[in-house]
Amino acid sequence: MNNFTITIKTQFGLEPVLAEELKALGVSEVEILNRAVQFTGNQELLYKCNLHLRTALRVLKPMVTFQANNERQLYERVRDIRWSEFLTPGHTFAIDGTSNSEIFKHSKFIALKTKDAIADQFRDRYGKRPSVDTRDPDLRINLHIYDRTCTLSLDSSGQHLDRRGYRLSRTEAPINEVLAAGIILMTGWDGSEDFIDPMCGSGTFAIEAALLARRMPPGRGRSFIFEKWRDFDAALWKKIRLEAEEQIQPFEGNIFARDLDKPSLDMARQNAERAGVADLIDFKQEDFLKSESANNNGIIVINPPYGERLEVEDLKEFYGEIGTRLKHHYPGHDAWIISSDIPALKFVGLRPSRKVQLYNGSLECRLHKFELYRGSKKGGGE
Repeated sequence: MNNFTITIKTQFGLEPVLAEELKALGVSEVEILNRAVQFTGNQELLYKCNLHLRTALRVLKPMVTFQANNERQLYERVRDIRWSEFLTPGHTFAIDGTSNSEIFKHSKFIALKTKDAIADQFRDRYGKRPSVDTRDPDLRINLHIYDRTCTLSLDSSGQHLDRRGYRLSRTEAPINEVLAAGIILMTGWDGSEDFIDPMCGSGTFAIEAALLARRMPPGRGRSFIFEKWRDFDAALWKKIRLEAEEQIQPFEGNIFARDLDKPSLDMARQNAERAGVADLIDFKQEDFLKSESANNNGIIVINPPYGERLEVEDLKEFYGEIGTRLKHHYPGHDAWIISSDIPALKFVGLRPSRKVQLYNGSLECRLHKFELYRGSKKGGGE
């Protein structure tokens, strides 16, 4: 198989986690970029990345990089590409444009110019052009511009890879599937200890933990746009999927999903059933502030309510009660708390051993790790 460059988009702060995932897939050299990683691979690896990677958003295959000083040069360079190798007039396509440039300031405009260049080439050569379909195209093209450097890539994923297909129901402030998986991988949880989400909402942390524990590919229940490519290798794809099914393993550890709100808990259970992991998760309606640990060790991941839903004084008291409950009732555990209300995290009252900057959608967040020691180092070193 021929090798080529592969670029994978991810969320800010998850680049090193994604790089480790790629090493587990056999990639030896990974270049870490901003919200992305890059490496050299082949068609088989491109397919595997879409199926297996838990922290990837899009898997891109760069086509060409060129310089453009104005919109006319952008149009001409795009039109110079032999698009008939990828499309026919009967196909549909879509353009995703992103720009960080003083010259090309509007992403929708550069996407429009790219679309015009492709459509005009087909109209001139064949008398008809492929149609644009932004929802379910046969070919999705990614244009990224930095200053004057333009990179055109084929998007092999289609829908964002965080669309696992199991979460049809969402709570008010759902955690993104890719972010949830990335946080779990950061914790180092391997299934040998309890995994506890005491404020589970729609259940994303618990579901992603169960998928990880069973080695179930996150892309198992969905399709990918590379299956529409003209060079799609159906036999190779079937082989990769069969190998992935054979790697799925049983899990007999403990994953606890708790929430005070019964409708949220019901939603989480339904999502877990769609993901095929409901039997691995212990769901229970419970107030975390009145809970006790079941064992002497485990990983706790908490996505507490943010400031939009609590007044400042209530927030201070609530986060303080979280810290007190962790300190006195969960010794021997590691607790990870993510919040977009960054000042509120200090109210937990415990000293974090690690701080990570992340984003949940457009919300800037902090993920804090608290090591809850038994014995002399009480409460993580208060």
